[in-house]
Amino acid sequence: MSRIAYVNGRYVPHCRAAIHIEDRGYQFSDGVYEVCLFVGGRCLDLTPHLDRLSRSLAELRIAMPMSRAALTSVMHGLMRRNRIATGTIYVQVTRGVAPRDHAIPREPLRPATVMTARRFDIEAHRRRQETGIAVVTVPDPRWKRCDIKSVSLLGNVLARDAAAKAGAAEAWMVDEAGRVTEGASSTAWIVDQEGRLLTRSLGPEILPGITRAVILSLAAEQGIEIVELPFSAAQARAAREAFTASTTRFVMPVVKIDGEPVGDGRPGPLSRALIARHWAHVSAETGYVPPAISDFHSASSPLR
Repeated sequence: MSRIAYVNGRYVPHCRAAIHIEDRGYQFSDGVYEVCLFVGGRCLDLTPHLDRLSRSLAELRIAMPMSRAALTSVMHGLMRRNRIATGTIYVQVTRGVAPRDHAIPREPLRPATVMTARRFDIEAHRRRQETGIAVVTVPDPRWKRCDIKSVSLLGNVLARDAAAKAGAAEAWMVDEAGRVTEGASSTAWIVDQEGRLLTRSLGPEILPGITRAVILSLAAEQGIEIVELPFSAAQARAAREAFTASTTRFVMPVVKIDGEPVGDGRPGPLSRALIARHWAHVSAETGYVPPAISDFHSASSPLR
């Protein structure tokens, strides 16, 4: 069966989906996006994703293209048309079409909305959590409003390309002061030698991650000491544990940074406990239960 996309009010064959050549998203990256994960036909963390989409659009003074109810209906409709129960929905909203000019048109444009659906191998990601991934650190070349989920991702693309060339799965970007901002497509976390959970505080330097907020809540429920402060690449390499997190990576242990093992080079106990608790969150949201959740850590066991 051929894939189906959604473009400005119409479901169309993916191979024939197209936007206007003067769409401002295409010419200026003047737009935002979201990636939502459906598991068993239900969207994980739907409301926070819609909240972030609304915020990003508001920051760029782009109108929501439709109501939340209509947007949700289109997303479900696209999944059904593609016969996908577990997969991702990419939602992109740009300012719209106008003659090419850097200045934002004074008259509001009709926002352009595109959505695509893709199957997602949730079991492959679950299995990868058992061994973890490697990351490399790279300079952060991005603009100063990374809290907006803009379609301008060239810096992220170059960072991920550097990771791929180094044989790593992710890149952690580092600011001019030598402090980790975030991953190319994920949030960066470490467990320091005192057992504290560290991640950078929210601000214009990082995206307010949906999974980040979930992890903070899960950790707080277990009484883990959380420190929302920047940490350096050197601190990350010397950490007891490290992991990265996003909607499609879940909680992914980082076992190697810049070629050096983190801790003993295996997913650590706090990371594994948070993995189990996050899967419990996924189960509560979607009804999905990973078959080997007990391999990580009993969700009812203490983290310490």
